[in-house]
Amino acid sequence: MLNFERKGNGKEILVLLHGFMENLSIWSDMQPHLSENFSLVKIDLPGHGQSDILAEVHTMELMAEEVKKVLDHQKLEKVHLLGHSMGGYVSLAFAEKFPDSLKSLTLFFSTYFPDDEEKKNQRIKSYRIISDSFSHYARVGIPNLFNPNERDILEGKIETALATALSTNNQGALACVKGMVERTDKKHVLENLDSKILVIAGKHDNAVKTETIIKNLPDRTNIKSYILDCGHNGHWEKPSICAAIINTELLHNLPKKLVL
Repeated sequence: MLNFERKGNGKEILVLLHGFMENLSIWSDMQPHLSENFSLVKIDLPGHGQSDILAEVHTMELMAEEVKKVLDHQKLEKVHLLGHSMGGYVSLAFAEKFPDSLKSLTLFFSTYFPDDEEKKNQRIKSYRIISDSFSHYARVGIPNLFNPNERDILEGKIETALATALSTNNQGALACVKGMVERTDKKHVLENLDSKILVIAGKHDNAVKTETIIKNLPDRTNIKSYILDCGHNGHWEKPSICAAIINTELLHNLPKKLVL
């Protein structure tokens, strides 16, 4: 079973899925700001943190099934599911396979679109460097995920993100990259899911196309979106604001769209 931590005694269960080259520790800045009404279930996805590598290719569907095993083990039937980046891809696969298990789905600096050909080729070209020069791969890539206008302010957070990335098993990372290449379009999940859908995105996100994501969201009353003045890592760049949105949206209601 995947490694996980459960914190708090709130009645509402919030499951947190980290992104690529991350682990369950990434939520430490945001956690103090999350409502006490939540009980948090933080999970290490396969090949990350303390969770084992499960296959040569970690498809989003395989990882979603492993997340479901954790929820079943904890006897959790209805949860709020939030996924950052790759964790968002896993969350979409989970929503497609187990829609009745969700009270809400939050795409946290993530996308429902598959990789375009350019992105797929970039990922495929990265296979060798992840295997042979993982430290270089992480050191080059991690700083680009933060708001370029605030690099000096965010220096400590960038170092934290890099240390987290370097702690990842490179073969676990490789299995997930191969899985991300195989991702399919999941817009239909957003079009058909009856649960609340929350999208939190960054204005300066270089990893996903924020404007395209927001512009093409289905026009449904159960979907709300926010654009923050940050890069790809709101949990490190704007933890209190992200937590405030989550608290308010998942426990109350706000206007449909808001730019912060």
